[in-house]
Amino acid sequence: MNGYYTGMKNEKDKILNAHRQHGRQFMGTQIVYPVLSRRSGGISIGVNLNIDKVCNFNCAYCQVDRSCQVKVDFSIETLEKELTEMIQLVLDGGLFEYEPFDQAPEKLRRLNDIALSGDGEPTASPYFLEACQEIVKIKEQLKLNDIKIIVITNSTMFNKEKVQLGLELLDKHNGEIWAKLDAGSEEYYKKVNQSKISFERILDNLLLVSQKRPIVIQTLMSNIDNEAPSESEIQNYIQRLEYIIANGGKIKHIQLHTIVRKTRQSNLTKLSDEQLDNIARMISNKIDVPLSKHYG
Repeated sequence: MNGYYTGMKNEKDKILNAHRQHGRQFMGTQIVYPVLSRRSGGISIGVNLNIDKVCNFNCAYCQVDRSCQVKVDFSIETLEKELTEMIQLVLDGGLFEYEPFDQAPEKLRRLNDIALSGDGEPTASPYFLEACQEIVKIKEQLKLNDIKIIVITNSTMFNKEKVQLGLELLDKHNGEIWAKLDAGSEEYYKKVNQSKISFERILDNLLLVSQKRPIVIQTLMSNIDNEAPSESEIQNYIQRLEYIIANGGKIKHIQLHTIVRKTRQSNLTKLSDEQLDNIARMISNKIDVPLSKHYG
């Protein structure tokens, strides 16, 4: 790992590179991994419930190599051990002795959250409810009441009973849902997310879950074949958000971002700062919800 940053221009480049490192293993872990998260503004401890790399989406912008899916054994016991040790490593500062975390500014050297995320859709895991229960238990044991538990999700499984039970548990323990919505139309959804699950189910699930608690909408947009999403597609996207709000759904925040890492499809490129700003302006003119922009 020595010399990893050779040739970096300055400290800003080093920090940006640290934000781009989202590897799913760290020091031999199987399930738990640390991330310097630009969206959470600190250290996010990821919990990979999909170490077999199975996902019900096949997003054009995904960086996970699904050609090498393997059968692996997930265990709650391993989750307990790795998560407890990783939390302690962050809290005692030991994490910041390792690259790329040694480049983190002092203000970001804080534990912000534990995130159910990883190499697939976490709510599709048969261990989702058990993992929620285990994370809550560890949080209580370590008296980490202020630490969020974030579910980063593509919104496909909210209609399942066990998923609803897991989310209801997290509601009582500083839980937060970051739900994906990358499109406004069925056609664009199929182009970007490439799932067999209908766009209608995504929209129904977003409304279902947001009627019960405020959610964060996370949206990634990019150029595809050098073309940004059309104005009509952005308007369709805005109408989807308006529908959720009009029907009692609660959106607490919108995260608008573009690609920062290598994507599965090579015909995708990041939006320019100006393109992202223009899309953000269109959304904010219609939707009265806080919006943050995350440039490439």
